[in-house]
Amino acid sequence: MNTLPKDPLLLYGYINMKLRDEYPSLNALCEDLNVEKEYIDKILNPAGFFYDEKANKYI
Repeated sequence: MNTLPKDPLLLYGYINMKLRDEYPSLNALCEDLNVEKEYIDKILNPAGFFYDEKANKYI
């Protein structure tokens, strides 16, 4: 069951915190949490947040 926040701002903060503190990449996070990158992007992209691979965070 997916327990990620559905609110874009909450998800933005949660994902960036996990990327900063626990995961070397978005792919590693997605694999570990068993969630598709497309699911995260579907929520964050319309809110103006896009993954920056070099920075390993959504900006």
